[in-house]
Amino acid sequence: MLASFQEFKFYQSFRIPVEEADDLRFLVQIEDEAGNFHYIDDAKLIDISVTGLGFSTKQRISVQAELSISLQFKKFHLDLSGRVVRAFSNTIEDEEIIYGVEIDEEKKVHKFLEQYIMSFSSDRLKECLVDSALKEKYTSASEGFEMFSLLLSLFKDITHFGDKEGFLDNMLEEVVRIMNAQRASIFLINPETNELEAVAALGVEKDTLKFDYRLGIAGSVFTTGVALNIDVQNDSSRFNEVFDQVLQFQTKSIICHPIHNREDKIIGVIEVINKRNQDRFTIEDEKTMKVLALVFSSVFHGFTPISETTQIRRFSQPFDRKFALVGRTPHVGTLRNSIIKIKDLESPVLIQGERGVGKTLYAKILHHEGARGLHAFDTVHCENKDFDTLSERLFGPDETKCVFTSCKGGTILLHEVCALSFDFQKRLLQVLREKGIPGSRLSLDARIIASTTKDLGKMVDEGEFNKDLYELLSKAYIQIEPLRRRVEDVDHLVDYFLKIECKKQGLLMKNFSPKAIQKMKEYDWPGNIKELQTCIERAVLYNPRSHVITEVALENTTTPLLDFNQKQRMFGTIPYVSDFSIPLKDRIALVEREMIIAEIKRNNGNKSKAAKEMGISREALRKKLLLSNNVLEELTPEEKAKKAAA
Repeated sequence: MLASFQEFKFYQSFRIPVEEADDLRFLVQIEDEAGNFHYIDDAKLIDISVTGLGFSTKQRISVQAELSISLQFKKFHLDLSGRVVRAFSNTIEDEEIIYGVEIDEEKKVHKFLEQYIMSFSSDRLKECLVDSALKEKYTSASEGFEMFSLLLSLFKDITHFGDKEGFLDNMLEEVVRIMNAQRASIFLINPETNELEAVAALGVEKDTLKFDYRLGIAGSVFTTGVALNIDVQNDSSRFNEVFDQVLQFQTKSIICHPIHNREDKIIGVIEVINKRNQDRFTIEDEKTMKVLALVFSSVFHGFTPISETTQIRRFSQPFDRKFALVGRTPHVGTLRNSIIKIKDLESPVLIQGERGVGKTLYAKILHHEGARGLHAFDTVHCENKDFDTLSERLFGPDETKCVFTSCKGGTILLHEVCALSFDFQKRLLQVLREKGIPGSRLSLDARIIASTTKDLGKMVDEGEFNKDLYELLSKAYIQIEPLRRRVEDVDHLVDYFLKIECKKQGLLMKNFSPKAIQKMKEYDWPGNIKELQTCIERAVLYNPRSHVITEVALENTTTPLLDFNQKQRMFGTIPYVSDFSIPLKDRIALVEREMIIAEIKRNNGNKSKAAKEMGISREALRKKLLLSNNVLEELTPEEKAKKAAA
């Protein structure tokens, strides 16, 4: 199974040394000033990898010089182009210079190298591996020889016996011997069940080892990607005793490391348990585990789990997920990173943003990705005007009926917390501070996430929101930008919602025309992503036979796809106020013009009185009208037509 050798992370970074006995023919030509190519007669190939090669010659070559290269090994011939990226010599007196050449045609070199490496003896393969490991960024020669002896003993099995029964068990026996431990297990994710399942285990039946991907030390390493070395007695809070009770085993120390596939996604973990004669695994063991992770990553390089039902976002396509943050703008990337940072925190989270930006979606992802994702998620709509129902939901007639009981161990979303009255704010603050409802035996065991469309900080300053409650809720703060500020995400969101809606209605995949997409980008989406989703749903519903939905459908006055009334409610009927194509200062001038004209009309044409009513001088009024008239005259005919239509 030689493919696993090329899948090692360090394989693409370091050279395979070339020997004269290999009979690998190497010819290199360099271009002169006249544009003609000439062979370098004394060129000698030293090493090669998928990204470049090294050769020596007495001829002096400039860095960045373009080369034409020919390789021949047995029946395999390869013509390449490359450029010199570095030059050095072994000694100052050495007449020969060694040149490093960068090659861009990686796929061609892959196939050639595979055939070349297959001709190596086992001993030579091992030497190549050790030489690479000594230079690999995760390890160095000073980190101990034990890890390299492990690689020497395992590499032959990896390349030749990787598909045979018992191979993994034999590898784990070697791991336990090298690590001087009691047990070792390899877990891979099953995205259908959202569980980590043992594919190999030493000292225990592997069929008994399966659990939710967020549980225990293995779950922590899998979800965070951070390796752990745990002394259970001193860090028992991170260890799940359920496994020891089921297996009737006492765990004292654990060392665990993530396993990646060729796409660099975490697909599982390797876990080694109980260091013999010591309380915990050593620093040297941690270094060894780094190399072990590379070894097992090469074995499972082709494992690419995909599922439509999985809760694990990285193992499903975006349009197959129930909860997904869609978009590629920097803001969406920041939101994804923030989920990783705060998903396992116990402190409350405050999410602020306009209606329809996805605050509830973010809260649900935060819940399902975090440690509380195994338990319930519930939403309390604080804008509910039925105060009796709201009071019952939050505080209950008794501890058995309130949301804090139904969501024990889970997450509670306080939707539009800004709408709570002062009385409710004070009662909620007391519950959160005392971790329970006063006068009852209920203890609060739920994470609080609050969402708001209003600026709570400003509400606090204006005396409309409890300052202490605001400070408690905003220990972690997330701001979600409106869709009009990340127009680049419209394409991805349209594609995402189209796939979902077409699948839901049993139709073939539809598309919007380029002009329709452009119009959607020009629209400012006052209802944000929720409005865009509604638009897509209407588009599929109104056009069941059309494979391409044109811009005409967007502007159809009978069955409009966009709610232009909502935009009008948001910005009013003043012309040009929402026309993004006009510079802001010009739009302000035009808005002022409409207000001034309205005020003059209200004062029966008396401009001096209108100016006084508005708190400006008569001259200031005159200048503002003059400026706005100039702006109006400079507008294009199309823009004037818009105003006439309005």
